[in-house]
Amino acid sequence: MQKTILVVEDEFLIAMDLQQLLEHHGWRVMGPVATVRDALRLLEDELPSVALLDINLGNELVTPAAEALRARGVPFAVASAYDRPGLFGKVLVEAPNAGKPVGERRLLALLAQLTGF
Repeated sequence: MQKTILVVEDEFLIAMDLQQLLEHHGWRVMGPVATVRDALRLLEDELPSVALLDINLGNELVTPAAEALRARGVPFAVASAYDRPGLFGKVLVEAPNAGKPVGERRLLALLAQLTGF
């Protein structure tokens, strides 16, 4: 089974770094995308194994994408400098946080925890 991950991140350089890191470790990256609308559009065509979500996407919160992932049974983690991501929506309360900046070991450990890969 292919390891796929949806990356939702509005900071271009961070998104590109995440994509490169994940692809180096055998993940196929969906996106990265910078808006909730684009994330939802990708979910219409394919479900990833897992998702990594930035909470604050410029002028919007990622909460609707997180709700769509939960409704489809897709596990996700957030990548946030906020120490309490749950303040941005009930769906984010139990989401593990990879932190920001994202550490390679922590991120890979979280993805393994969420997917078993």
